[in-house]
Amino acid sequence: MTSGVVRRSPDTPDAGRRVPEHPPVVSIGRPTWWALGVALLVGAVLTVDLLVHGVTEHVDGWISDTVGGWGLRDTAAYTPLYWVTQIGGRGSVLIVLVGLIGWLAGRHRTLRPLLRVVVALVLLTVAVYALKYAIGRTAPGHGGDFLHHPDGQSYPSGHLANAVLLWGVARWQAVQYGMSPRIQRLFWGLAVIGPVLCTLAMVALDFHWLSDAVVGAAVGLLLLGVVHALDDLVLSRWLGARAGPRLS
Repeated sequence: MTSGVVRRSPDTPDAGRRVPEHPPVVSIGRPTWWALGVALLVGAVLTVDLLVHGVTEHVDGWISDTVGGWGLRDTAAYTPLYWVTQIGGRGSVLIVLVGLIGWLAGRHRTLRPLLRVVVALVLLTVAVYALKYAIGRTAPGHGGDFLHHPDGQSYPSGHLANAVLLWGVARWQAVQYGMSPRIQRLFWGLAVIGPVLCTLAMVALDFHWLSDAVVGAAVGLLLLGVVHALDDLVLSRWLGARAGPRLS
């Protein structure tokens, strides 16, 4: 039980207003420096190798030929697998984020989660679509693996970037603002296990090459690190010592 007394703590989401209702049961998921380094290295190596038509292209082709032989798109497995891919669908993620932001805004009188999501969406849109149009890779269903194609927008996977970044931001808010342990664990699962399931479903249905998914996840992780850094360097100072502004 809680005493109902509001205690001041500089570590709370909105200092001086209320402590989180529930203690953290998982971490907020801020990427470590080594994780960001690995993501950058993997993304860079796979991209360069793809551009020179190296082993990445051959591995992707072999996997695509293998799963294409399974014919899952023409079986009863298609529908459940398709819904698993929507773990990374921007529309489905945003529906959840809108509800989360609205609840936190009303409960904690803060706009900070909204600003974090807006920053994440802007970075995501700019970074992912810049890479998609610059590389112009066609999807497996196009009839071949072509680069710099006018219809090519397969690399990197936007679904995987969405899943890693946006569910990562949702997990962060759920933990920092003291949501129930069940909700914290739910968002942890969506942020950590969700991208893995999305990758498997995307590749199994031959929607994406494997490297599309891997680099999409790497981009999402890098952008999550950027959002955390901007929150520390910009939003904290703008909103004032980690205190979200009151809604008018």
